[in-house]
Amino acid sequence: MDDENAARWAIRLESETLGERERAELADWLQADERRRGSLLRAEAVLAYLDRGRALAELNDSPQPYVSAGGYRPTFERRGFLVGGTFAALSASGLLGYLLTRPPTMQIETMIGEVRRVPLADGSVASLNTNSKVAVAMLERRRQVHLEDGEVWFQVAHDKTRPFVVETGDVRVQAIGTAFSVRRREDGADILVTEGVVEVWVVGRENERRRIEAGSKGFVADAKPAIEVVHASGDINRALAWRNGEIALNGESLEYAAAELNRYNLRKLAIEGHGLGREPLVGYFRTDQPENFGRAVANMVGARVEIEGDTIRLSR
Repeated sequence: MDDENAARWAIRLESETLGERERAELADWLQADERRRGSLLRAEAVLAYLDRGRALAELNDSPQPYVSAGGYRPTFERRGFLVGGTFAALSASGLLGYLLTRPPTMQIETMIGEVRRVPLADGSVASLNTNSKVAVAMLERRRQVHLEDGEVWFQVAHDKTRPFVVETGDVRVQAIGTAFSVRRREDGADILVTEGVVEVWVVGRENERRRIEAGSKGFVADAKPAIEVVHASGDINRALAWRNGEIALNGESLEYAAAELNRYNLRKLAIEGHGLGREPLVGYFRTDQPENFGRAVANMVGARVEIEGDTIRLSR
């Protein structure tokens, strides 16, 4: 049943622009079962496959749409019925089951400490930070990326016919041709824009969309109505220093720096001693050299560094 509903939603998404009520219905359907998002992606991939087939070549000669006794006019017209019939035929033959289970997305992951630059099929580039995971689907009407965890900087190839949409939790970020990063947080997402403009919103609150321009950053909460946007070009460059294997600090605390470096390494930094974690730091440090960071910080703030197994302890 979920595969059938996913097929119906895939057809609607491709053949019409959903209104606010329809978008809310789709959001409710997706949220009811986390597996439905994958079903929808697979159905969209099947639809793209069918669109390339001969079965859809004669759609320009479609008859007048049927209007039910209740006044409802189907938005799919002949195309919807043809695709529905094709889905039924494929289902009966067993081919639909194969297509729906065939992975329609490109899965990209990085390990702890790994930073990876991956070209995408449309000419875009995705740079994944440490311990990140994304799924990329190049659909006929849009390019869709699901960020499950971590952080990715996208350099998007221009294609006004296929918007580039990143989803993470309930947050959505859309761009046509630009460069921006998205970092998944527990309660939302950080968005940094380095080129162009992106549009951000939360599922269920599409009428509260907001634009973020180059040189600005924003935090979009899963549940908070307001989308916080500030201009911070210098902060953005420092925040994206990870692309060069570095962490850039400009007054951030030792506690913050340790937490960031711990994202990249199995050997973790631990801070002991009253007030030590609040010490401000300035400078560029390699993300893959926590021992050197510990020694440098010890000299900067007058602390002691001890390395015990997989722990680097900093104390007064």
